[in-house]
Amino acid sequence: MKNVKWSSYLLSCAYQRVRLPHFRSIFSKTGIWDEELTSSVKKEIEFHWRENFSKVSGSVAGDDGRKEKKYVLAMFPYPSGKLHMGHVRVYTISDAMARFYHMKGFKVIHPMGWDAFGLPAENAAIERGEAPDKWTHDNIAYMRKQLQDLGCKFDWEREFATCDPEYYHWTQFLFLKLYNAGYAYQQEATVNWDPVDQTVLADEQVDDMGNSWRSGAKVEKRLLKQWFIKTTNLSKSLFDGLSDPLLQDWRDITKLQEHWIGDCTGYIIEMELYKNDVSLGDKLSVWMAEPEFLDGLSFIGVRTSHRLNKEDFKGVGREGVDLLNISAVHPFSKHCIPIVVSDSFEYLEDAELYTGVPCQKEQDKSFAMDNSFAYVDVELVGSKEEARTKVVKRLREMNAGGQQTSVKLRDWLISRQRYWGTPIPVVHCSSCGTVPVPENELPITLPKISKLLMKGTSPLQAPEWKHCICPGCGGPAERETDTMDTFVDSSWYFLRFLDRKNKAMPFDSKIVDELMPVDLYVGGKEHAVLHLYYARFIQHFLASQGYVKHKEPFKRLLVQGMVMGQSYKTSEDGRYLTHEQIDFSVNPPVEKDTGASLIITFEKMSKSKHNGIDPQMVFDEYGSDTTRLLMLADVAPTSHRNWSTETFPGILNWQKRLWMTLQAFIRCRTDTNALSKQSHLPPETVKKHEDYLFDSRNYYIKGVTHNFQVTHQLSVAISKMQGLTNSLRKVPLCLVLGEEYERTLATQIMMLAPIMPHFATELWAGLCSVATSPHINKDVELLSQKWPEVEPSYHLDFVCKINGREAHTEKLERYNIDALNSSTATELALDLPSVKKILDGRTVIGSTYDYIPGYEASLNLSTESSFAFEATPRKKVKGKKKKKKVKTH
Repeated sequence: MKNVKWSSYLLSCAYQRVRLPHFRSIFSKTGIWDEELTSSVKKEIEFHWRENFSKVSGSVAGDDGRKEKKYVLAMFPYPSGKLHMGHVRVYTISDAMARFYHMKGFKVIHPMGWDAFGLPAENAAIERGEAPDKWTHDNIAYMRKQLQDLGCKFDWEREFATCDPEYYHWTQFLFLKLYNAGYAYQQEATVNWDPVDQTVLADEQVDDMGNSWRSGAKVEKRLLKQWFIKTTNLSKSLFDGLSDPLLQDWRDITKLQEHWIGDCTGYIIEMELYKNDVSLGDKLSVWMAEPEFLDGLSFIGVRTSHRLNKEDFKGVGREGVDLLNISAVHPFSKHCIPIVVSDSFEYLEDAELYTGVPCQKEQDKSFAMDNSFAYVDVELVGSKEEARTKVVKRLREMNAGGQQTSVKLRDWLISRQRYWGTPIPVVHCSSCGTVPVPENELPITLPKISKLLMKGTSPLQAPEWKHCICPGCGGPAERETDTMDTFVDSSWYFLRFLDRKNKAMPFDSKIVDELMPVDLYVGGKEHAVLHLYYARFIQHFLASQGYVKHKEPFKRLLVQGMVMGQSYKTSEDGRYLTHEQIDFSVNPPVEKDTGASLIITFEKMSKSKHNGIDPQMVFDEYGSDTTRLLMLADVAPTSHRNWSTETFPGILNWQKRLWMTLQAFIRCRTDTNALSKQSHLPPETVKKHEDYLFDSRNYYIKGVTHNFQVTHQLSVAISKMQGLTNSLRKVPLCLVLGEEYERTLATQIMMLAPIMPHFATELWAGLCSVATSPHINKDVELLSQKWPEVEPSYHLDFVCKINGREAHTEKLERYNIDALNSSTATELALDLPSVKKILDGRTVIGSTYDYIPGYEASLNLSTESSFAFEATPRKKVKGKKKKKKVKTH
């Protein structure tokens, strides 16, 4: 029987529409649905709903107040002045996930703040002749507005900047806790000096070519006194923590962290350094794989690049041996151990020191004898493990080391020679030495300035700030003029978000224990080692001191790929060209002036490659909701995204189809003559189409929910939403008048809400204006609706596995699967004929049951021994047997 087609019907709608005089406006304002979805209409929608979102209730429909929490956190940005495309991607992802969890009924924590200290602000202030705090806060205000325009729903009441004294007060507090626990110390060290930015860099901030990660300058080596944090004290804890079952989706990040930490196969021994029987007030950290032979240590070798190899410490040894005139003191026997400078020892890879143990190595015995170094043969009492345990325990009791670590890992160098950073809360006194500032005198604030003059100068050197009174003796002292690396500020910010207004402590442990760990942490892979490592260290330290319950701060990671821009460079000399320098009238494009061929590729966006995209220009052209959709569609969040307008038409056309579908729906529901010419379908045909909609709705709810909640593949979720649109437009138009169509259309809009909150809310306004189904709660705004769920009568997969291998899949109504537990699921599986046949009398010794509500149940049966079998193929879902493209209009 012939039916009215969607395309002809929508065309008739366009002709019948009554146009408002002189201006166009949106349905939510006029009650009239515009036939054309233009950029101006999109932006009007966004402006209208942005103004109204503040009036929307934050609670979800049907919320009974007993919510499980979801802490969704995107790595907070440096306030550079305006968003870049990487920001747009990461915050769109986190916002979509936060909105989804909100609709799922969770208590969602989704905060935002600013990683506001650091060199870029200081350098920019110098260039502009202004104060860094003004430059920083102006940028924060602009970027906050951009994020709000992007539609991101952050908990703005939790907002802070790390440069606020209210925040770095507690960064200083944590430093003192580290210092008092023996984790923070000052030591002379050979450091990486950036000659451009005039500051020290950690090893992690120098690339493989020996250049600064930020300025690009060739790094120099200098000997300076610096502040360190003993991350090596917790090496084993940090390494073992990577196997914590709490961690999910860490994938290759785990391997990167394991490689960074290294195999913890040895132990640290802290030895005091003496010269002529006088302590230098310095210590040497010695790594030994077998500390049970510590009493047999006869000499220590250091490389020529070691910090101790300097003129002041040159001693007199036999010919060919550079012996230092300082010694390391054995922590137990207190005898002096000579230190030899030589690159010829058999150093382990990445080792700074060589431990000479003559009773273990013949070459060490020969060297000791040739140089008249004393040595003893160590006879172990009991097993090596028992002897090692005793030595390590004694070292820890004496605060002389004993921590298990790798030979490669170094302590965290946090000193920075700049103004715009957190002041280190210690003073230096000629009588008392280094003295921590009392906690009740925190924060030690930065001096107020009107502008910065030049690199390499710091207002912290000014006498009025630097000179102070010693907290110990009351005599004259000087403040520490180094500031902390910004990674210290960001190593604990996720904890402060949870208790932002606490004035007595950095956070309330009860609140943190209740709301930690972060359930989903979204950020770039470039932070996989440094930031994640330091943040994990601080959390492990706080757990070791009893301040927090959870050792691991981040449960799930969503490491998003970069946004890549198209670059054009000459094939001969590799020069990057601007668009103005390219002739696009030919294919492929060539250099305009010379006609030279070009290498066209996608690379990380940068000014030097002329391939950056300003998000504001994209917002202005497409609107923020469409920008969100374009950013999330087609490419998995974890993959790099090649930003190209060639990929836009498909997704933009889908947006238009959604718009036109709502237009047709309203027209059908309000125009009684709209379908008068359509022949009535037989009841059995209507039932067939309604069953198809029922199946489609539940099938796509199941898939989209799984892609949001389990895999975080938002691009696949969008693809499945497009499939649901195709289902809606495939059925005859008379189905628009039925409840099944209305419920399916409502589902489509609700699942769209986390992706395009403004656009979806406008669609919802249109739907609710004519909806009649009691299943649609028209009294609740879209963003506070409950996320749609698979209906109880819909069939889900009950997957039975044997020894981890899929054996059989049974289709069961959801209400039956919801009622299962481990015991009843096992009974059900063992009663299935196909499972009985495969087991063939074998004894089941255990079972593991797992259920993802509304998606799939899985039962794994374990037998005494594995065996080969042929699995029963899964039954395909009704209506989804053939995968083919559906022609839509």
